[in-house]
Amino acid sequence: MSGKTMRGLRAAALTGTLLLSVAQGFTPAFAADPIKLGVLEDQSGDFAAATIGKVHAIQLAAEEINKAGGIDGRPLELVIYDTQSDNTRYQEFMRRVLQRDKVDAVFAGFSSASREAYRPIVNQFDGFAFYNNQYEGGVCDANMVVTGAVPEQQFSTLIPWMMEKYGKKVYTLAADYNFGQISAEWVRNIVKEHGGEMVGEDFIPLGVSQFSQNIQNIQKAKPDFVVTLLVGTAQASYYEQAAAASVNLPMASSVNVGQGYEHKRFKPPSLKDMYVTTNYIEEVDTPESKAFVAKFKAKFPNEPYVNQEAENSYLAVYLYKQMVERAKSTKREDIRKVIAAGDVCMDAPEGKVCIDPKSQHMSHTIYLAKVEADHSISFPKVWADIKPYWLGEAGCDLTKSDPSAQYTPSNPPPKP
Repeated sequence: MSGKTMRGLRAAALTGTLLLSVAQGFTPAFAADPIKLGVLEDQSGDFAAATIGKVHAIQLAAEEINKAGGIDGRPLELVIYDTQSDNTRYQEFMRRVLQRDKVDAVFAGFSSASREAYRPIVNQFDGFAFYNNQYEGGVCDANMVVTGAVPEQQFSTLIPWMMEKYGKKVYTLAADYNFGQISAEWVRNIVKEHGGEMVGEDFIPLGVSQFSQNIQNIQKAKPDFVVTLLVGTAQASYYEQAAAASVNLPMASSVNVGQGYEHKRFKPPSLKDMYVTTNYIEEVDTPESKAFVAKFKAKFPNEPYVNQEAENSYLAVYLYKQMVERAKSTKREDIRKVIAAGDVCMDAPEGKVCIDPKSQHMSHTIYLAKVEADHSISFPKVWADIKPYWLGEAGCDLTKSDPSAQYTPSNPPPKP
């Protein structure tokens, strides 16, 4: 290990927040300076169950890349901080990795509130950040690459399918912040477009774990199914409470199971008949998926579940490697020229993925995962190569301009 790496480890150790430097894992002797990746993820706090796997996935990819010779002969070095599900820590550590640690790129954030807390700092210091999470969509920002799925990939497939199978009366339970509010707007619009009826919407503050009133509201409204957009350990309490109250309604989600593996954490049949559109979960039954899960659990045998965010984070490291090698540079503007070519793609555990040059979001295979009564998973439907089309069609084109803004269906980009 180089003296420079040791100094970085000592400095980070003083903060008590560095989990591990991947420099400990590579075996080749590298002459060149490392490429540094900042990793800001919640290893503790309300979101930790869904996000520790993201850190592990980045470590796994970085170790594989280093063992294969690095990126153009340069090793990857990870600078990892525990953001503790605290938005102020995202802001503090984002400044630290960009100003003090001088990282080349940052992999950061679970909740949309965290992303919006740090995104202005990335723009201020002209950084380059990967957001490897499913989210509510709409971010048009040249400093960001998004590898998670977005509403036009998840709701435009899920909601019409559920309405055709179960009926057109819909009730939404959503976390009360930008993810839940904007996602609920997408649901509302799609239900209306397909001739359905919203019979109720409840927005739940983060940290709330009691749902008796919401359950009464749902039972009174008598929907055909419930859209659950609940986030974090506390809000996951809804499922067992609903099962105990014999709600017995199908559920639809873009976020549950694929992130927080609730079907593994709660006793059957509390998630019976939940349908989730996800770009990856460990039950995906393909040779590529099985190989990914096997090597993931070989390195991290105590990993409880390999979720979509872990896969998104793993493939993001390999996409970054491809961008840097093609650009012959770690500079953001050079990398963006590679993205603008429109052919940054890879064969990921989920299937082939590509980055859309207009929005810098990613195409996905979308799996409709159904939770059975025993909490096993089946896949009634798979949609191949669903592109992140909405932002580009609405007017976001990062190859021509950079508004550094987040848009919604009710507040779309201004037309050029």
